[in-house]
Amino acid sequence: MRTSQFPATLRRQWAADLTSAQLYEILRLRSEVFVIEQSSIYRDMDGRDLEPGTRHFWLEVDSAPEPLAYLRLMEEPDRTFRIGRVVTGRAARGRGYSRRLVEAALSEVGTVDCVLDAQTYIADFYGSFGFVPEGDEFIEDGIPHLRMRRSR
Repeated sequence: MRTSQFPATLRRQWAADLTSAQLYEILRLRSEVFVIEQSSIYRDMDGRDLEPGTRHFWLEVDSAPEPLAYLRLMEEPDRTFRIGRVVTGRAARGRGYSRRLVEAALSEVGTVDCVLDAQTYIADFYGSFGFVPEGDEFIEDGIPHLRMRRSR
């Protein structure tokens, strides 16, 4: 993993506490990477961003408060947690930002089971946090994925 010192501030907000400007910048980053860069036309705004149990984590710098990297953490009906929409902007890659965000989310999850749908090419990254594949590879929005679970 390439890393370099580049200070960024970790932000965490409950869905109800997001400002419209924060939500706009989060959706902009997700759209830039998932829709434009990965050429995946899909419905990113799935209704889960504003659910009461959703938490948003992102990294930003003071000079430019838009997110450099982002993930959302959701509570599922079966009392597990779900990590999703993990994304790092092109200019911020290679600095360990996704790792920092996943660590922050898992700190909040504690000993509760957590699931995610990983793009297959980065399954090893999630494996480094104790996530293991659950089931066969599947295609979501034209991209191979693996369902993964971390049990404590």
